[in-house]
This record gives sequence, structure tokens and C-alpha cells, in this order.
Amino acid sequence: MPKYFEDKEESKRPCAGVREDLKACLLASDCVRIDKKTPKECLQKGEIVDNHCRALQVSFFECKRSLLDTRTRFRGRKGY
Repeated sequence: MPKYFEDKEESKRPCAGVREDLKACLLASDCVRIDKKTPKECLQKGEIVDNHCRALQVSFFECKRSLLDTRTRFRGRKGY
């Protein structure tokens, strides 16, 4: 579920929306809040993270991968 803020200026970076949502999801997860680990550690070590966060991680990966894919000239970038 994407979070948009009216008073926040929009980032010009590609995949910025998915990145923000993934960051917010990870910071709100139990791995970061209770276990006091960094979001990077939670994703890399296979810690228990919400399915929603895992889906955002895959979506962010697909968006970043589409930047390198030359077929995106015709199809457009994946993600939002």
C-alpha cells in the first residue's frame, strides 16, 4: 500500500516510490524495532519480515533491473 505525502517533494530518482515504501515497511517491521537490527541485516540474513516487505523488495529489484534492460525503451519501467 503506497504512501504519498502532499507536502513532501517528489524525488526524480527512478523507482523512488517503491524505495520509500520498502524503507517505511522495513522500519516498521519487528526485526528492526524489537531485535534492533538494521534493515539491511534483516533483508540479507533471511530474518522473518512481513510478506508485504518481501513483495516490495522483489518489486524494487524488478524496477532496478528494468533500468538495465534495453527492452524497457518499448515497454516502460516496471514499478511505480
